[in-house]
Amino acid sequence: MWLPVVVNAPRFLRERTGLLSSVALVITWSSGFVGAELGNRADAQPLTLLGWRFIVLAALLVAVALVRRTPWPTWGAWRRQIVLAVLCQAAYLVLVFEGVAQGVPGGTAALIAALQPLLVATVAGSLLGEHSSPRAWLGMFLGLVGVGVVVSGDLGVTHAPLWAYLLPTAGMLCLASGTVLGRRIRPPETLLQTIMMQSVVTATLLMALAFVFGQATPPASPEFWRAVAWLIVLASLGGYVMYVFVAGRQGATVVSTLLFLTPPTTMFWVFLMFGERVTLTGLAGLVVSGVGVWLALGRRRTADREPHTIEAARVGDV
Repeated sequence: MWLPVVVNAPRFLRERTGLLSSVALVITWSSGFVGAELGNRADAQPLTLLGWRFIVLAALLVAVALVRRTPWPTWGAWRRQIVLAVLCQAAYLVLVFEGVAQGVPGGTAALIAALQPLLVATVAGSLLGEHSSPRAWLGMFLGLVGVGVVVSGDLGVTHAPLWAYLLPTAGMLCLASGTVLGRRIRPPETLLQTIMMQSVVTATLLMALAFVFGQATPPASPEFWRAVAWLIVLASLGGYVMYVFVAGRQGATVVSTLLFLTPPTTMFWVFLMFGERVTLTGLAGLVVSGVGVWLALGRRRTADREPHTIEAARVGDV
């Protein structure tokens, strides 16, 4: 669905696939925070918003797979993708959204999520052989500092109970675990098969939870469906597809480190969408995070130097 474009693209674009996909990941992944805010403004519960997001997405991807006559995944493929879907999508999203719904400021949740690259880098060194240099560790710590500067205005401004902070923390641990596990087992499914199966699994789990908690009925407002469409197009077909793609080509440490740039990028999203001003503190945090990511990834071997073959572009091996 997406991958032939990578292979058949002009040489100029193929040689910069790593850079362009990294930029696309940061922009589209950060759009998910805007989608969550759109859902809040439509008075939608997190389970309602997420459940319908994945129901529509799963139906769309199954239809695309049938039209393209994509081979239906085996039971072994489903077993692999069920585990990854639970960790990287269902558990991660529900825990982060519920944490924010319980009063954890979005900035604080973003800061907790920014611990993921350090955790992934630590685990990836021993499990995946993706060892980080002292320069990379310094870059990741600078990235974390930059995120802290960006969200500093949110820190301490909360009435959330202490247990609520465990929700985004658990979500971060789930995403980190899924990222490392996926890179370790390297499932052979294509990108379309991977996203389709994970969407079906996530839709089933979230809608089951929504029915149990009486949150399955969507609000009767166009704003809700605009939020659903935003999350499907930008956060799922954009952000998560790019997450799988970059992780498969450049590794778990790279994809996690790039997420340091999502909080400052979200700052620009909310400026464009809701008119919230961009502060000097936020810009300073963006610069610090940018320097940190450059230090962490500047000398790594990326996909820009890898052969651009069909197999290299399969990206089901995340």
